Amino acid sequence: MAVEHKDMANAIRALSMDAVEQAKSGHVGLPLGMADVATILWTRYLKHDPADPFWPDRDRFVLSAGHGSMLIYSLLHLTGYDSVSRDDIRNFRQLGGKTPGHPENFVTRGVETTTGPLGQGIATAVGMAIAERHLNARFGDDLVDHKTWVIAGDGCLMEGISQEAITLAGHMKLNKLVVLFDDNAVTIDGGTDLADSTDQCMRFEAAGWITRRIDGHNTEEIHEALSWAQSQDKPVMIACKTIIGYGAPTIAGTGKAHGGPYGADEIAGIRKNIGWDHEPFMVPDEIADAWKREGAHAASQHGEWKKRRDASAKKGAFDAAMAGELGDIEAIVRAHKQDVVDSGKDDATRKWSGAVLEKLTASIPEMIGGSADLSGSNNTKAKCQEPMTPDNWGGRYIHYGVREHGMAAAMNGMALHKGIIPYSGTFLVFADYSRAAIRLGALMGERVIHVMTHDSIGLGEDGPTHQPVEHVASLRAMPNMHVFRPADGVETAECWELALKKTDGPSTMALTRQTVGSVRKAHTDENLSAKGGYVLSSGDGEEKIVLIATGSEVDIAVQAQEMLREAGISARVVSMPCMELFAEQTPAYQEETLGKDLPRVVVEAGVRFGWDRWIGARGGFVGMDSFGASAPYQDLYERFGITPEAVAEMARSLVS
Repeated sequence: MAVEHKDMANAIRALSMDAVEQAKSGHVGLPLGMADVATILWTRYLKHDPADPFWPDRDRFVLSAGHGSMLIYSLLHLTGYDSVSRDDIRNFRQLGGKTPGHPENFVTRGVETTTGPLGQGIATAVGMAIAERHLNARFGDDLVDHKTWVIAGDGCLMEGISQEAITLAGHMKLNKLVVLFDDNAVTIDGGTDLADSTDQCMRFEAAGWITRRIDGHNTEEIHEALSWAQSQDKPVMIACKTIIGYGAPTIAGTGKAHGGPYGADEIAGIRKNIGWDHEPFMVPDEIADAWKREGAHAASQHGEWKKRRDASAKKGAFDAAMAGELGDIEAIVRAHKQDVVDSGKDDATRKWSGAVLEKLTASIPEMIGGSADLSGSNNTKAKCQEPMTPDNWGGRYIHYGVREHGMAAAMNGMALHKGIIPYSGTFLVFADYSRAAIRLGALMGERVIHVMTHDSIGLGEDGPTHQPVEHVASLRAMPNMHVFRPADGVETAECWELALKKTDGPSTMALTRQTVGSVRKAHTDENLSAKGGYVLSSGDGEEKIVLIATGSEVDIAVQAQEMLREAGISARVVSMPCMELFAEQTPAYQEETLGKDLPRVVVEAGVRFGWDRWIGARGGFVGMDSFGASAPYQDLYERFGITPEAVAEMARSLVS
């Protein structure tokens, strides 16, 4: 038989509806509706190689509307990726399978990013497109020249993060970014007119994009639009008018077509309407062969790219960048630590962070910084970093504007793309705005560093709206996340080294606005923060109590130790800059560090949540149990009883 476009598109539709029907769960409306667009994209325009899903110069494809996951699983299977077999299709949404309910890049090779929370995909794709432009500027067209393609739905574009992503992409003129909008005008509740009346093309154009409207079931229009998109000097949005649940006899084009199994009668009706009379999960050999043949259309481009890379004088630097190599950062940090100790200086840890960043960014060209309009406060811009702009893609600093959520998602995209180690800054309290993207980065295990300053009531006069009393605890609760709260300049440098070395998840640097006392008075080559907690200062003679603190409160604990010494009570001070790393140590190390059966007092200018594990049965907590207030930070520490005197008094009560 002569295989036509409709046969190939219908293979997507059939596999998708059969998988959802068998699982009795899932969203088949999008695969049915976008099958025509996806077929042409993956067989004619998407630069990819099923034999090598990690080809660095491949196009990136992001299914932002991740609930339609069977679309990408069908595409991966049909084009010949070995990560999705026919049995994997049959096991859609089953425990231990390679075809989970929403796309997960750490489960299924060929899935570029985990999606499902709407809007995250398009925002992550912006980061991928930024990475491509920057690396192109660094390494040239021979090594880096590819596009980022997105399928986004109505729900993606309703989410607030989409506005942040769209306006950032338009401002930066990301001309290698193409969004294919599944314009079916339907959400789960019904027509989009229930909740939204936005003209999306006008919206994108207002943000600096170029747009086009097409019939998403007209192959000629699809071809023309995808070809046209190749040569634009702005990001492109193509509104593909489609019918959700295409082919369904009674529910196509309605909210009922969005998700859930359709039932035997509706599935039979689809088979009849699209002319697919094959058994469930069966694709005729002729169609399967056509898919594999067309799916390999860019294999020759891959081969040509390999030759260019092997001949390139930049091959070593390119390979090192894509591998995320760091060089000898231990030596950089050791030398910086010595400088900090020699200076004898007290300062805010946000400023100490800026100081070590000057040296790290100068030595690691893959580090790309940024801030959500708080560069001067976050101290995230180093002298060697020029702003990244459409006129200077080689710049290494991104002015994200007030877009915390979009910023966090874009960093996920850069990390996923490879070749970039992203970090950015905002106030810790605004982790609330970006949490969904931070969580997704943790789920994917990506090396992203969130610098979050003004980390406690030490913020002072801006008051409780800006004072993050619960945020450190909240971020510590996130799996795969390391939260670093360093005490001074030495610990800050050590924590930066650890964050850069963490390749299996994000890190948060919680840093002070206010000046804090230096507690590491002597230099050590060893990174004492590497175990998360360590004995900073031992007591004289037989110790009676252990004082545990983080960040700005370590100096308070040291002062309390001296007060107790004067009262004849020997106390140990433990600094715990990273609770998660400390929890990874052996029970023997934990017990030895925390003084075995000694009572313990924890002091931290945040809520108690998460500390009881280390406080133990005989201990106390000096910190916050309420929101803060507006006042100079010294007054706030007095008001809320986070003082050396309060720590010493609690310690005395526990040893009496």
